[in-house]
Formats: sequence, structure tokens, C-alpha cells
Amino acid sequence: MAKLYIVPTPIGNLEDITMRAVRILGEVDFILAEDTRTSAVLLKHLGIDKPLRSHHKFNEHATVRSVAEAIEAGKNVALVSDAGTPGISDPGFLLVRTCVEQGIEVETLPGATACIPALVQSGFPCDRFCFEGFLPQKKGRNKRLAELAEESRTIIFYESPFRVVKCLEQLIEHFGQERQVAVSREITKKFEQTVRGTLAQVLAHFKEHQPKGEFVIVLAGKDLKSRAQQEQEDEE
Repeated sequence: MAKLYIVPTPIGNLEDITMRAVRILGEVDFILAEDTRTSAVLLKHLGIDKPLRSHHKFNEHATVRSVAEAIEAGKNVALVSDAGTPGISDPGFLLVRTCVEQGIEVETLPGATACIPALVQSGFPCDRFCFEGFLPQKKGRNKRLAELAEESRTIIFYESPFRVVKCLEQLIEHFGQERQVAVSREITKKFEQTVRGTLAQVLAHFKEHQPKGEFVIVLAGKDLKSRAQQEQEDEE
């Protein structure tokens, strides 16, 4: 029986694609792409020539049914996003849900995503964390941040370079300027960087240095003590 394959693609460094992902992309009947132009560049790099169909947040409601019907008719289909794992702050959920409801097998490959490397290299606890992705831009943003004020787990946000400074200012309003944070940008790319410190310190850094690239903000949970606090308690 044919199936839907969820295939992660590199978030920057083209070496970060698995051999299995390359094989699947070369075997399926067609590939659903968030932006066919972006995916065409990757496929050309991999030496893969497969039909590409557009599947993005503006047309996914209209296309999921026809895709499910194609799989039911025997076509193997792969879904990719511009970068990373489909469904994680990218289109994918609606198609997966439709296939599951129709009894169509879905096979998800492991692979690149920005949130996990940023979390691990933050230096904050990784055993339990809260992934928030992109916060609402306007309506509901402050309400969601207020709800997270008591969260004890490490919290992960995605943010655009144009809103990083404003986001850090809002985090200070809700979590206090002394809350620890690690802000990573351009993960896996040439200018990858992680800035660590209190919210006040990291905000000052990005006010002085213009934010560029894709950002992941990793915020310490409420109960995490700073190194200075821990050292002071240990001395006492």
C-alpha cells in the first residue's frame, strides 16, 4: 500500500540530510513542497528529478483531499518544507491528520529541526521542555506570555530577526530582566551564533548588534537558578 512520507530537509547546511531521506525522495511518485523553487534547488543538489507540487499554508485546506486520494490510488508521496521537519511551525498537520483519518499510512523520517540543537546548546535542562514556536503576533500574545510566567520547564520560541528585540522586551515584562536566556541564530549555517545571559544582557547585545538570520529563543524555566545564585548557596 502507498503511503505519505514526512521528510525533513536541511535548515541551512546541506550535509544535514540523511541517506534515508535522499532515498525516499528519489523513490516517491511526487513531492509536495512548501515552495517548489526552494525544493527544486535542493533536489538538483541531490541529483533527484521528481515532480513537485505546491503545498503551503495558503492552499493546504484545498489540496489535502486530492493528495489523500492520490495515495489511495497507489501513489507514494513525500512532504517537505522549505527547511526542517514539516509540521513543526510549517505546513503538514492537516495533511497528516487527513491521511490518519482515511487509514493511510504515514511514515515520518527523523531529521533536521532548529529547536533541538538550540535547546541542547542552551545549557538549560533538556529533559522536559515547552515548545511554543512562533507566538501570536498581535492578538493573544500577551495573554500567552502571562500564562507561561509560572512555567518551570525550559521554553522554546521561534522569532523573526525583525521582532527579536521587541520579543526580548516583552519577555522582560513577563519574566523579569534576570531570567536566563540563550538566543541562537543561523543554526547549522556559516554565521551560527548563540548569545547567553540574562534577558537584560541579551537584549542589550541585540540592541547593539542588528539581528540577522533565523532565531530560536530558549528561555530558562521559572525555577532554574543562575550559576551565581547556585554558587552563593553552595558557599553558604
